[in-house]
Amino acid sequence: MTDYRAHFDATITFLNGGGLQTQGFRLDVPDEHLAAPDLAALLVRHLGLLMVERVELSNVTVVAAAHLGSRGSAPGPDRSPELIDLSHVIEEGMVTYPGLPGPQFLPHLTREASRSVYAPGTEFTIDRISMLGNTGTYLDSPFHRYAGGVDLAGLPLERLADLPITVGRLDDSNERGIGVLALAALDVRGRAVLLQTGWDRHFGTAAYAGPAPFLTREGATYLVDQGAALVGIDSVNIDDTASGGERPAHSLLLAAGIPVLEHLTHLPQVPSTEARLHAAPPKIAGFGTFPVRAYAVVTAR
Repeated sequence: MTDYRAHFDATITFLNGGGLQTQGFRLDVPDEHLAAPDLAALLVRHLGLLMVERVELSNVTVVAAAHLGSRGSAPGPDRSPELIDLSHVIEEGMVTYPGLPGPQFLPHLTREASRSVYAPGTEFTIDRISMLGNTGTYLDSPFHRYAGGVDLAGLPLERLADLPITVGRLDDSNERGIGVLALAALDVRGRAVLLQTGWDRHFGTAAYAGPAPFLTREGATYLVDQGAALVGIDSVNIDDTASGGERPAHSLLLAAGIPVLEHLTHLPQVPSTEARLHAAPPKIAGFGTFPVRAYAVVTAR
């Protein structure tokens, strides 16, 4: 399902005098064939303007692009909820975090061996997997960082399932570090804040090791103070692995009981808001990190 954004210049005049001009303005739009009067009305709603007399548009182009959450953007046609998979596939021997071993798949009961156990024509396979908790797209609990922290079994479902999503679109950033100003415009309280850096395009390659985008100490402090429910990223680590062994984002978020979801993918397909996250790991006691089948349920576009 494709989102669209309009690029245009505009001259706005007001009923009580005065005016505004914009050059190269960008605005989320519901489809690629939006009529000029509808685009003008959408611009007025987005800017919250009153007493507008006339809007003159020029140099209008519409491109396919993920919505950034423009205020007042009109919704598209009603659609059934859409599911978007945000997880990488786990395959035998795959490398998630460079330097850590990949998973091994081992047979416990083969189909051939099972034929002597079950009735004729009935067979099963029972397999064993040996892997680190840090495999694929995985979730960190406080126990991952702190010996006395809540483990996977102790995480409340309210922190893992049916969370409203806010996507931070940061893949065009010229800076690796994601700080307060990059987050300040986002609605984060009680929400799963998913940071789209575009780094997942390197997953499975040597380039994925970095230097990669990350959440700064100040950015993590801001998300804690603003009450984020969960924080995720599509990068190799939510911290800067190129700066040594300190992990301030992990330390701050997990100390506040905020789960961390790493190695996400497909975030450009998720609308900036109007979607909900599900990313619950198995209920394992005494364990800090485990893969999840993270997915977004899109309720509107």
